[in-house]
Amino acid sequence: MKTKVILRQDIPALGHVGDTIEVSAGYARNFLLPREMAYPWSQDATLRVEKDRVLAQEKRQALEAEFSQLTKRVGEVQLTYEEMVSAEGHLYGSVNSHRIAETLQEQGLNIDERNVRLPEPIRVAGEYEVPIHIHGDMEAQIKVWVIAVQDPNAVALEEEGEAEETEEEFASVPSEEAAPEIEE
Repeated sequence: MKTKVILRQDIPALGHVGDTIEVSAGYARNFLLPREMAYPWSQDATLRVEKDRVLAQEKRQALEAEFSQLTKRVGEVQLTYEEMVSAEGHLYGSVNSHRIAETLQEQGLNIDERNVRLPEPIRVAGEYEVPIHIHGDMEAQIKVWVIAVQDPNAVALEEEGEAEETEEEFASVPSEEAAPEIEE
């Protein structure tokens, strides 16, 4: 059995302040009405909630303008990370959504880690477009540059390995002096 109620506050799954909706009687009786999230539908309730509807609409418009300004500011951001890489060019660590969110917060942009829509952590140097969820259907793209910095220890070890290989090659070639004499 359905019953009509008038919402007293915005509820994302149901509607906005002042909307008349039909919900199950148990949901209205046990959840919406005791928490003062809705009024039972009546002419008096529609008049009572009208002032709240106007205030909520103004608040939504102000938030919409704020979020659109934030979307514009975030869209202009470019982040650069200098990361140590192995000889093969793979990062020792990774650039993940947590690090990106921290960097954005250091720049004064209040973006939560959950809003950084990075499909998987960045593990290879390069240029990336990372979507940032702002609010609702608002999204901004930021550029993330990951610059490879060669690990000096890895370069030294690699050079030592090459030097050992060349020494082994020369050692495996028999010299004239080291060749055993064959008696005939």
